[in-house]
Amino acid sequence: MHIDVASYIGAVTREVVGREHEGKPARVVVASRSYDTTPDDLWDALTSAERIPRWFLPISGELKLGGRYQLEGNAGGTITACEPPRRLSVTWEFGGGTTWVNVSLAAKGAGTLLELEHIALIAGGEPFWDQFGPGAVGVGWDLTLIGLALHLASGAAVDPAEVAAWSASDEGKAFAAESSDGWRRASIAYGTDEAAAIAAAAQTTKFYQGG
Repeated sequence: MHIDVASYIGAVTREVVGREHEGKPARVVVASRSYDTTPDDLWDALTSAERIPRWFLPISGELKLGGRYQLEGNAGGTITACEPPRRLSVTWEFGGGTTWVNVSLAAKGAGTLLELEHIALIAGGEPFWDQFGPGAVGVGWDLTLIGLALHLASGAAVDPAEVAAWSASDEGKAFAAESSDGWRRASIAYGTDEAAAIAAAAQTTKFYQGG
């Protein structure tokens, strides 16, 4: 497996914004990029139980509005909005906590713009955010968007063994560092103290590089 790190990093726009969610203050990690396919094809890749494992993880459950889903070894939750081929929203339940993920699609030129939001409530005293910043989830979503891009380009399944080997390679580690740095910049733009954002990005990079 080989990718152009600079090209994939540059394809994603990264942002951190504040908003209210269910009447409470929240932070939103936003990643967006365009894909050279139609909204219908991209929607199918995002929602088909047969296609999701080709680029992400095996999934089980009832993949319909109000249904429960479970990603193997990762998050599960409830599908709270499903408007093909435009908008998908789910709860993201992992490690005893609940956050929220929204995905929206819009035609853009000959392709489709995907925007992903990962929403977390702001609670008092946030050691996880202070330690890792937005890159904790942001780098993971950047890696997920690579898998989606590779699948859409070929239609084939992404080999998990190849992905694992690539992640441990110099190229994979370079990607983790560049992605983490992109989220550092987004965090500073959001208003995070620069020194704190740099320290959090260093911890995130170390985690994703297996340090």
